[in-house]
Amino acid sequence: MPKRVLQGTVVSDKNDKTVVVRVERRFTHPLFKKTVRRSKRYQAHDADNSHKVGDIVMIEESAPISKNKRWVVHKGTAAKTE
Repeated sequence: MPKRVLQGTVVSDKNDKTVVVRVERRFTHPLFKKTVRRSKRYQAHDADNSHKVGDIVMIEESAPISKNKRWVVHKGTAAKTE
């Protein structure tokens, strides 16, 4: 079975070797037919602490690494600094 891959934005990088990624999903409400946005935060393993707040990253499902970490940063792009 393939591993799930999600795309999200890094919202915290304060923990060592860990980033918190906010993943947003959009769907149509079944009754009101309006587009609804829902987000969820995932803790992902970032072995070399290379990602910072604002980066857009892909996270991949993995075996449990710690109590809350079940995801690994797969690849990412740096945030635009202007």
